[in-house]
Amino acid sequence: MSEAFKKFERKSEKQEKEQRIKIKRSEEYEYLEGVFDKITLLIVYKLLNDEVISELNGVVSTGKESKVFHAKAKDGRDLAVKIYFTGNLEFKKSIRRYIEGDPRFSGVKRKISSLIEEWARKEYINLETYSEAGVRVPKPITVRRNVLVMEFIGKDGVSAPLLKEASVDDPQKTYEEVVEYIRRGVLKANLVHGDLSEYNILMLEQEPVIIDVSQAVDISHPLAKELLQRDIKNINRFFRQLGVSVYAEEELLKELINA
Repeated sequence: MSEAFKKFERKSEKQEKEQRIKIKRSEEYEYLEGVFDKITLLIVYKLLNDEVISELNGVVSTGKESKVFHAKAKDGRDLAVKIYFTGNLEFKKSIRRYIEGDPRFSGVKRKISSLIEEWARKEYINLETYSEAGVRVPKPITVRRNVLVMEFIGKDGVSAPLLKEASVDDPQKTYEEVVEYIRRGVLKANLVHGDLSEYNILMLEQEPVIIDVSQAVDISHPLAKELLQRDIKNINRFFRQLGVSVYAEEELLKELINA
C-alpha cells in the first residue's frame, strides 16, 4: 500500500470521526453504519462537510430499494435525503426495463454495479423535468452516486400524509389536479410516471405532490403507453372509491398519446 493511499485513508477516517458528531443522535449513526456501505457513509459525510445538509435525522420512509431521511439545511430548511441500497440485486435487475429503452440514458453502462447510481441520477433528472413542466414534485437539490437530496414535503420533520391515508376535503378537485399533472407530465415533460397511485402522492395542505419518480420514462419508451394506461387506471380506481366522477380511461389515454 502506497504512502499516498495510506494518507488518504487516514484522512477519510478522520473525516468520518469528525462528522459522526454532526449526525443528530448516536443511535442514528449506528443505524446508518449497519445498513449502508462505507462509500455511502462517506457521501453523507461529504454532504455534511460541504454544508449541503447540516444534520441528518430519523427515517421518514422505507421501501424495498431505498430509505428516506429527514435532514436540515444550513439555513434551517427541511430537506429529504433518499439513499438507495446498493446491494439489492433483485432491484438492480428489475430497474433495467425502465432505463434501457429511454433515449435519455442510451449510453448507460450495463454493469449492475452502475445501475443504482444511474437510477438516483434518473430520479434527479425526472424531478427537474417535472418541476419545469409545472408538475408539483419535491424540488431536487443534488445527487451524489446513490444519494439524492431534495425538498422535504412536510412540516417540522413530519412528512405529509400519503393520499391513501389523507383526509381529502375535495376529492373531485384533487382528482382533477392529479389528472392535470399526468397531462403536464406527458405533454410538457414528455414523461410517464409509470407507478402512479395513492401510494406515490403526498397531500401537503390539501395539495397533491407527486413523489417517487425514478422509474418515470420518456414518452418514446417502448413501455410508455402501457405504463400510462396503468397510471390512469390506478388513479381512477382510487378516486372512484371516493365517489368522484372520473374520465373514461381509454379517452384520456387517446387524448395524451395522440396529442
